[in-house]
This record gives sequence, C-alpha cells and structure tokens, in this order.
Amino acid sequence: MLKKTDIKINKELLTDAVSNMPSDEFRLTINTPTGDFFYDPWTIKKEYKNTVWEQLLSGFDFAIGEARIIILKEGACYQSHADIDDRYHLNIAGNDSYLIDLDTEQMNLLVADGYWYLMNAGKKHTAANFGRGDRIQLVVRQLLTRVVNDALVSIEIQATGDHVRHKFDAVLSPWLNNVNKMRMISDFSITSTGVKFKIYPAIIDVLKTVLPEGFVIV
Repeated sequence: MLKKTDIKINKELLTDAVSNMPSDEFRLTINTPTGDFFYDPWTIKKEYKNTVWEQLLSGFDFAIGEARIIILKEGACYQSHADIDDRYHLNIAGNDSYLIDLDTEQMNLLVADGYWYLMNAGKKHTAANFGRGDRIQLVVRQLLTRVVNDALVSIEIQATGDHVRHKFDAVLSPWLNNVNKMRMISDFSITSTGVKFKIYPAIIDVLKTVLPEGFVIV
C-alpha cells in the first residue's frame, strides 16, 4: 500500500513545519487548481509562497494535485474508505501512528524520515493515531490520467438511500482507481447527485456488476 519514493527533503524542514503550522484545522489546502480539479496541476497559494510549505513541495519535478496539511488527533482514526486518486504522503510529526490496509489487515507504521511515500489509495484503508500528540502529514493528490479517445462515452452514476458515501468508497472507489490506472476512463467529476466520467463502452457491463444497491447509471 505504501511505497517509499526517491523524493527526500531535509528533516530540519519537518521541525520548521511543526513550528509554523498555519492552522490546527483537521484539513487545510495549501495550493489552488489551475483548471480541472482532478486532472490539471495545482500551484501554491500566495500566502504559502516562500514558506516551509512551498519548500516541502519543491521536491516534486512533475505536476501535482491538491496538497493538504492533515492533522489526526491522538486516539482518532478515519472511517474506512478508498480513493480514485493515489496520494503522496509526507509524515511531519507523530508517533505510534499507522496507515492500515483493511483488505490485507496490514498495519504500516508512519515515521517522519523525510521521505515522500506513494500510497495506493485504491485499497480500502484507514489511518489511526495510537500515540501521544498530533499526527501531522502533508498529503498530495496524484493527478488522474486524462484519456483522449473518440471511443469513450459519457455516463453518470447517481445514488439514493442510506450510507451512500460509505458504499461508494467501499466499492466504486477501488474500481475507479484501478480503471484509471488502466487508462479506461477519463474526465471524472463529482456532481450534486453522484459522479460522471467517460468510459469505454466495453466495460460498462463490468461496471454494472459492481454497483452497490441504490446506485444506477443514467
């Protein structure tokens, strides 16, 4: 689930980041989109230019998506979920904190070693802070793959009923993450009632077999 990358920053910057936290919010976005939320590059917000936060992102020599400071309080965890887009994680502070692969029941210890890690977010997971003090991470979305092909058709998935977000994250997010990597979908976006995207017609029948109860293709 977690793979150490070659992107490394000076560990002194981690201490600097802890001393210069802009907020104690659970999530704080420090960059802004230049176009499409999921597909186009994001750039640092003006209030974070020439700060430690811009330095922490400077190791990426390719376009990145949304970057967020995420704080997980001691004794807290996330509800189980998966994501369509993989994530880069930089551990800034924390102890006895884990990213947990719920599919394999594997616990991944999170350490502030100065390396960026790439997470396969298509696996159902949670994060937990069993330690003392906050777990602080900088988390960056990997941009989705844009596919240009006249064979793609547009579809929309709508959902009704209870626990819609949980069902989507448990079932559809892993599937969408995988087909994005296979370059089988494009132009993914969120609507007021669900999601829409372009897809190869040949795999629509496969998609129908994984739709949770209450989800329909329109």
